[in-house]
Amino acid sequence: MTKPSTGDFDATSGGVGDRIGRYRLLRTLGAGGMGRVCLARSEGGRTVAVKLIKPELAAEPEFRERFRLEVAAARRVSDRWTAPVLDADTEAETPWVATGYIAGPSLEHIVSPQGHGPLPAPSVRTLAHGLACALLDIHGAGLVHRDLKPSNVLITIDGPRVIDFGIARALDAIPGSTPTSSGMLVGSPRFMSPEQLRDEPVGPAADVFCMGTVLAYAATGQTPFGGGGSGGVHAVMFRIAQEEPDLTGIEEPVRGLIADCLAKDPAARPTPEEVVARMQPVATGTSSPPWLPAQIIAELGRSAVQLLDTDTPPHASAMAAPVAAAYVSSPAPAEPAPTSATSSAASLVTWEEPSASERSERSEWGTQVVPRPDHGRTEPTPSPRPRRAGRGRRTAIVLAAAAVVAGGVYAASAADLQLPYAGSESASTSGDDGGVTSDVPKEFVGVWAGEVERDGKPTDQYRRFVVSSGQVGEVVATSISLGENYECKSDGKLAAKPSGGGTSLRLDTKVVSSVPSGSCSALGEHVLSRTDGDSLRWEAAGRTAELHRIKGPEELPEELLGTWQRPLANGGTQRMTIERTAVGSPAATMVSDGGGEHCEADMNLVSVGDADSPARFAPPAIDRAASSGACLRGGSSTLRTEGDTLVRELADGRRLTYTRV
Repeated sequence: MTKPSTGDFDATSGGVGDRIGRYRLLRTLGAGGMGRVCLARSEGGRTVAVKLIKPELAAEPEFRERFRLEVAAARRVSDRWTAPVLDADTEAETPWVATGYIAGPSLEHIVSPQGHGPLPAPSVRTLAHGLACALLDIHGAGLVHRDLKPSNVLITIDGPRVIDFGIARALDAIPGSTPTSSGMLVGSPRFMSPEQLRDEPVGPAADVFCMGTVLAYAATGQTPFGGGGSGGVHAVMFRIAQEEPDLTGIEEPVRGLIADCLAKDPAARPTPEEVVARMQPVATGTSSPPWLPAQIIAELGRSAVQLLDTDTPPHASAMAAPVAAAYVSSPAPAEPAPTSATSSAASLVTWEEPSASERSERSEWGTQVVPRPDHGRTEPTPSPRPRRAGRGRRTAIVLAAAAVVAGGVYAASAADLQLPYAGSESASTSGDDGGVTSDVPKEFVGVWAGEVERDGKPTDQYRRFVVSSGQVGEVVATSISLGENYECKSDGKLAAKPSGGGTSLRLDTKVVSSVPSGSCSALGEHVLSRTDGDSLRWEAAGRTAELHRIKGPEELPEELLGTWQRPLANGGTQRMTIERTAVGSPAATMVSDGGGEHCEADMNLVSVGDADSPARFAPPAIDRAASSGACLRGGSSTLRTEGDTLVRELADGRRLTYTRV
C-alpha cells in the first residue's frame, strides 16, 4: 500500500493524502478520538469513508491486535442497516479501514436547531425499528457498538443506517499505564449506559440503553437526562446512573419502549428482537407514505447531489482545500444509498437445535429486499451543448428527489411497509444518460415462491425469494426456507453478471437468522434461471424448485385476523392472535395456560396464501423470559378457515382447530 506522510495524519493538517490502498482521498469528513475520517473514491468509482487511526494508538501493540480482531468481526455484519466494512489494512504503519458511504445527514444534524427539529411520532417509530434491526446484525456478529449516538446514525430515504460500530472496543486493549489511556472513556457521556459510566463489563444491553437515549433525542430534541447545566457532564452522568429519564412530550407506544430501554438494570431492558416486534411500523394501505417529512427528503436529494459534485482529483496537488461536510457530522458515514431499496430485518429468534441431518438442508435470510420500483424516472432531454461527465446522473437524482417530495413515490421500505410495486415487474434502470444501471435483468425482479424437490421428489420444504435490482457484489436477493421444524433466512449477493443472455443469476448466500437459532448453514451457490412462462427455476446443492411470481400486495386474509382459542389436553387453553404484518415478521402470537405452565410464543409469517393454498407460518419462537414450564415446541404450520373455525395444520399432519374469541 502507499504510505502517506506523517503530516497527512496530523489533526491540525488541512490537506489529505494522495492514496490509501486503492482509494484516493477527496476531503476530510471529521476527526475523533481514534483518528480522522476522509471521503475517498476507489479506482472503480465507488465512494467510501476511510478511517485513519492516530499514530499514537497504532503504536500500541495491544490496540493494534484488538483493532485487527474488531475489523474482522465488523466484516461479518450485514450491510442492510449499517455501513459495511469494505477494505482494511490493519498492518500498515497507520492502520485504516474503509466502509461504505451514505450521502445522508446524521440524526444529530436532522434534529438539531440548525436542522429540522424533533421527528414526528411515526418517524420515531420507524427509527426505533431500524436501529433495533441494526443492533441485531451487529450483536449477531459478536460485537457491541458501545458508542450509539445521533452522530453515528445516518438518515436515508430507506431507513436509518448505523455507523462506527465495534471498532471503538479496540481502545479497551490499551494498558492503563500508557499515556494514551489516561482519562480515556469509550463513548459519549450523554448517550452512555450506566454500566459504561461505572466501567463495568459492557454487553448488548448497553447498546439498547443508548438506543433509548437516541430515540428520546429524536422525539424531543433533548437528551432524557439533560444537558448538564451548571453541573456539566458529571451531573449528566449522575442522572444517567441514579435518576429516572425525562420523557415529557413523547407519545405512546414509543414512550413506553424508551422507558423500558432506559432501565438501570441491563437484564430488565428489552432485547433488540423485542424492540423489532414492538415497533413494527403500521401500514396504512398498499401505498404507504415516506417515513420522513418532505423537507428532510428534499435534503437527502441535495446531499446526494453534493456527493456527485465531488470530483476525484488526479493527484494530491490537484486537490482543493477540504470542504466542510454540510450534512455529515459523524466521522464515519455509510454506503451509497441509490443501489437498492430494502426493508426492515425480520425478528431474530431463539429456538432449539434440530438434528445434524436437518442442518445441512438449510439456508437463511435476514432482511427482506423490496423490489426497487421504477419510480417513473424521467430521462432528461439531451442537451445540444457539451456537458461534463456525471451531469445526467445528477439531474436524474434531482428529478427522483422531486418526485419523492411531490408524490411520496418512495415508501418506507426500511420500515417493512409494503411498496405498491412489491411483486411486480419493476424494471431495472439502464440508459446512456447517467441512470443507475442494474446487473439484474428486470425479468428477475419481484417476489417468487415454490415447493422444493430433491431428485425429483417433494421434500415438504417451501422457498421464497425476493429479487431486487442491484449490481455485482451487492445483496440483490433475500430468501426464506421453510421446513417441518425450521425457518431459515439468507441474503444473496450477485456473484457475477448474468450469463446465457441474461437467463440466469448466480448468488452467493450468507446465513443471517434461523428458527431454531444456529440451525442453518448456507447451501453454497444458488442459481435462478428463467423458464417458459412467469416462473423461475431455483437450484442449490441438489435441490430444485419452480418458483412462481407473487403479484400484488401480500396481506393475510381478513377472515384469519383476530383472536382465536382452543382447549388443551391438560385442561387449559391456548389463545392465538393473528395480525397483518410483513412477510418474514411475527404475525401470530400464542399464549397457552394450563397444567401449571404459562407459555408465550410468536410465529413468523412466510406466505399469506391464496385461494388455492393456506397461509404458511414458521415454527413458534418461545419467549422464555415470559414463559414458565417446559413449553414444548411445535413445528411449521398452515392456517386457513373452515366456516367459523380456524384450522392450524402442522407439518407432521396434526390438525388443530380454534374458535373465534
